[in-house]
Amino acid sequence: MTGRGPDAGGPDAGGPDVGGPAPGEPGPADPAAVDPVESADVPADDAREEGARKERARKERAPEESPPVVAVRRHREPLAAALIGVLTLLLGFAFAVQVRSTDDDQALAGSREEDLIRILDDLTGREDRLRLQISEQRSALAQLNGTGGQSAEALDEARRRAETLGILNGTLAAEGPGLEMTIGDPAGRVTAAVVVKVLQELRAAGAETMQVDDVRVGASTAVTGTPGDLELDGRPVSAPYVFRVIGSPETMATAMNIPNGVARTVRLRDGTIEVVQSDHVVVDALRVLERPQYAEPTDGD
Repeated sequence: MTGRGPDAGGPDAGGPDVGGPAPGEPGPADPAAVDPVESADVPADDAREEGARKERARKERAPEESPPVVAVRRHREPLAAALIGVLTLLLGFAFAVQVRSTDDDQALAGSREEDLIRILDDLTGREDRLRLQISEQRSALAQLNGTGGQSAEALDEARRRAETLGILNGTLAAEGPGLEMTIGDPAGRVTAAVVVKVLQELRAAGAETMQVDDVRVGASTAVTGTPGDLELDGRPVSAPYVFRVIGSPETMATAMNIPNGVARTVRLRDGTIEVVQSDHVVVDALRVLERPQYAEPTDGD
């Protein structure tokens, strides 16, 4: 018969309970490890397994939820920094303008009366100088516009003078009222002196330009040769000699028929003369001006 003494591990002996939990593991009555509600119905191993499962589930859910929060924060940080920077610049600019305005006002407010008067005089003088410059520019513009008009008029006048000189010198063709006069020499007695007298009488009567046959008469025209073999400026002319003259028809016709004039001289040489007045006479023979050999323009004002 075997007895159970105090050393056999009974409850009174204080020894370890064979059916109790192992050292270091929470017992079924530990409120920190087992839910009080489930402690009565769930075994200890199942409770520990359920707690471990919940812990693993909680740890698995935590990494999935944290990145969006971090991403949102990282997305908002640059925008917030940019807004802060813009606001800082605006505030700095406004502060600088305010300080400068305040400094100017304080400088003027702290100036003496003499200094303020001097500043006002300087501003007034600058305004007067600017107004004077504007006035000068306007005057220059008006002068340029007036000079442009005067230049155009001067150019037109120069052209008219050139045309007049060209007609008088025989370098330009001309047309206008005048007369056509024909001098015949059947006897061959009309000399160069008679032709020169005719030309002089026409000029004296107001002839502006003329030609004999196909030779233009100028200021330096020379008549040479013998009767029946005359030359004007070295070019031969033959009878009947045809004069085409531009000028006043009545005045020149009267000058040809005055007593002891051209008509009487030609008739004394057994020649004939016929004068026909016309409203339209064309003088188209041209002269070639000789280039001066000795004369040249001066540099005088």
